[in-house]
Amino acid sequence: MSSGKETALERPGPVEELLAAVRGGFVGAVPALLAGLDRAQRRTCLAGLKELRKELRQDRSRSAADAKGALLVAGAGCHAGPAGAASWLGGADFGPRDWAGHPSLHEVVEAQPPEWQIEVATRLAARTARSWGSSMHALAEAIVRRTGCPVPTDEPFVRGWFDGLTREYGPRPPLVDRLRADALAPVLLPRLLELSDVSWQLTQRSSPRPGDVWTEAIAGLAAAGSVDRTELLDRCLARLLRGGKPADQRAFLEVLRALDPTPGEYAARLRDVLALLDGLSAIAAHAQEVLARLDEAGLIGPEALVEASSVVLFRTEKKLVRAQLSMLEKAARRAPGRSGPVVLAAAEAFGHPDTGVQERALNVVARHLGAAGEAVLPELHRAAGLLNPVHHARAGGLFGAPVGGGEGDGPDTGRDEILPPVTEPSPVGPPIGSAAELAEELAALLVAREPEVAAFERVLDGLVRQAHLDRAGLLRALEPVRRAHPWRGVAQWADCTPRDVLFVVAAIAGETPPRRLWDALSGTGRTPLRTSRASAHGAVLAARLEEAAWQVTAYRPPYLLATPTDVTGGIEPGVLVGRLAGYEAAGVIPGEADLCAALLRVGPVADREGADREVLRAAEALTSPAGRWLAHWLRTGGLPGQPSERVLFAPGRGSKRGHTYLDRWWEDLRRIAVAQPGTGPGPEGPAGQRLAPEFRKLLEPTEPSVSRARAEHDWAWRPVRHWTAMLPHHREELAARWLDHFAAGADRDERGAGRYLPLLAESGGPAGLATHLVVAYGLGARHPEDRTGAVDALLVLAARGDLDGGLLGRELGELVGTGSVKPNRLVAALGLAAQTGAYGTVWSVLRAALPGLLGAAEPSVRGLGDLVGLGADCARRTGARGPLAEVTAAAERGGSGRVAKEARALRDVLAG
Repeated sequence: MSSGKETALERPGPVEELLAAVRGGFVGAVPALLAGLDRAQRRTCLAGLKELRKELRQDRSRSAADAKGALLVAGAGCHAGPAGAASWLGGADFGPRDWAGHPSLHEVVEAQPPEWQIEVATRLAARTARSWGSSMHALAEAIVRRTGCPVPTDEPFVRGWFDGLTREYGPRPPLVDRLRADALAPVLLPRLLELSDVSWQLTQRSSPRPGDVWTEAIAGLAAAGSVDRTELLDRCLARLLRGGKPADQRAFLEVLRALDPTPGEYAARLRDVLALLDGLSAIAAHAQEVLARLDEAGLIGPEALVEASSVVLFRTEKKLVRAQLSMLEKAARRAPGRSGPVVLAAAEAFGHPDTGVQERALNVVARHLGAAGEAVLPELHRAAGLLNPVHHARAGGLFGAPVGGGEGDGPDTGRDEILPPVTEPSPVGPPIGSAAELAEELAALLVAREPEVAAFERVLDGLVRQAHLDRAGLLRALEPVRRAHPWRGVAQWADCTPRDVLFVVAAIAGETPPRRLWDALSGTGRTPLRTSRASAHGAVLAARLEEAAWQVTAYRPPYLLATPTDVTGGIEPGVLVGRLAGYEAAGVIPGEADLCAALLRVGPVADREGADREVLRAAEALTSPAGRWLAHWLRTGGLPGQPSERVLFAPGRGSKRGHTYLDRWWEDLRRIAVAQPGTGPGPEGPAGQRLAPEFRKLLEPTEPSVSRARAEHDWAWRPVRHWTAMLPHHREELAARWLDHFAAGADRDERGAGRYLPLLAESGGPAGLATHLVVAYGLGARHPEDRTGAVDALLVLAARGDLDGGLLGRELGELVGTGSVKPNRLVAALGLAAQTGAYGTVWSVLRAALPGLLGAAEPSVRGLGDLVGLGADCARRTGARGPLAEVTAAAERGGSGRVAKEARALRDVLAG
């Protein structure tokens, strides 16, 4: 039988009981156990809770989730100071469950003094939730409601209140009724208009009942006087003026429309309305409508119309510009005394890039010029100098003096053709000279958003060179970079990128075996790069990196052969011959991947009788197997170029080569593509050497597909600049391989591929069907930045003499016919090219495209008239002559449509 003393020793104390309950996850037992602890016991318990928190931080089990909840509640009760309690409650490691609404937590907090609770609520209201389940704004809100303290207006608290109301489920009154009964709404509702990323919640209707969507609920409370309407209007306009994501802007515009300000309220905020004209297109259109109503009501003067026109008439959206011109004309009709300011405001549109807009503005001026009087003629005459020369004659007749003085009105057969200068590719620069310099360039490479070819190649070559000279010194210099950017391996589904040069660094430091990169990409550990988890380009890059990692830990070559001599990735033949001669002198055997990469990069030997003759002679003097292969490669011309074959895909009918359809019933759109037969493996060496398998894969035939599920994990297609540098003299092969992705920018509205078009244009080799087709798709891309890349590529090809305007134009006509390219996108791209001064280039394309465009597209197709008008302008500027049958037919069909009018103008220009 145990003594009473022994029994007392065996029974756990209150602190131990609480810690045991927390460890067991008994959340409901924590409040009662806390109530039995005094201040000193709670301080003692807190130390144990902190140790337990460290243990549970990385535990993701179900039992640990309950223990974390009990730990959260106990810690809140054991903190005597509100600052410590708020910090504990805001911890990000108590998730993934959301404990903010748990009754036990509220019971523990409610037992604290009111001042403690208010301070905790104030601190929690300002904390941003760092992870799911770490938000304590529901607890802060409960404290505010219970204590009646001032309502916090911090953004996290407002967002928590907003999210809580939005996420309510089950039977409930409409949102407007819940807000009307909420004591926090008058304070927080105006602050809601300052949040971002709330577009979906603001406009999502919870039920068909009136007032069950935020926009209507806000308007309902403002109409009932529950919320200050003036503050709501001012904050809503301020939010629209601040800008932000388009979706948010549209949502707050819906709030403004729901509030339905009166003309008087808008007139009192006229400066804000005018400022909205410079915003998102939908917001500018709304502001324009408001100004039109205010003008009709006589609440604004002509100076407001003039100011609005100075903003709107320079916008690119023709719908807004036309509406503004209509507003000006109505204003002049209502009050002829304002005709002077109206015609001067309309003259702002004389400088608009669209000739149709210019004509409309000229019509407005002509109709009200009489009422405006002669005083406006000098200023109108000066503004008319901005008109397209096709309108100069009419403007001169209206304003009583010739416009342009003949300058630029006649044909110009060369002066207006401005193309970018043709420059030689920039050199890569000398090798990195020290380990310290290498560490700096490596650090810059790793933080670059998209590393340049030269930066990566210099770093990779520098690692090899410095490891050869002083491996220990190199490791010391790289230590800070290794700490900041440790090598973590390649993800199973990721492609190899230039940032994986860290693998070579890790191999130099002995942190990973050289074959680890291959294993991560292959997924097998034995058969490197034989699966489809890496792209063909990623496999080549991985082969080079793995080999470099092996070399720097084995025989340490003095440098790499494949380091390019210019930023396109090309290598001068003489430089490569010299590098191999250095290898032979040092008795170094080149790595297979390094040699293959160098052969694909070496430039052609163009002049066999000049300086290149000496290069060939030096190559023939090489004696190693690699040297003899290089000599044979240069002598035979390297990789042969192969023409691409045109393929047309059609839904339900498959694809056709020439006139034979292939069965492709699963494709869902029409698209013109190419099939590239491949270049073959290139010349074999005298000893039977062949390119490594990873490099041969780059040169295999390409079979196009318009399916979303493409081979080689193209769903994760993330090109890098380094890809074009792998075949710097064979852009046609690269264009054929990537064509599906460029096409998707036009017919699937995908984004991003267009920025690589200038790199293709700057590469070497013939520019055939595939190159012109990717440019054509880029000109019709959905996103403006992709079209800009295509325009850059177009101008580069034209400047270098590689552009076949007829081929590009015919393909564009076909693409419009298949529906892959829309004329309005095409006119935006070609118009941008023309604005640079490349009128002759644009006309060479349009002359070949217009017959197909006018034959394939309906006259009502958006943008077709603009394309014909652009053609007329370019033809006039370049002095083009010679009729086009399709243009003549469109002109003779008559009618007042834009296509017919522009076709007649183009016909007259071509007729001379």
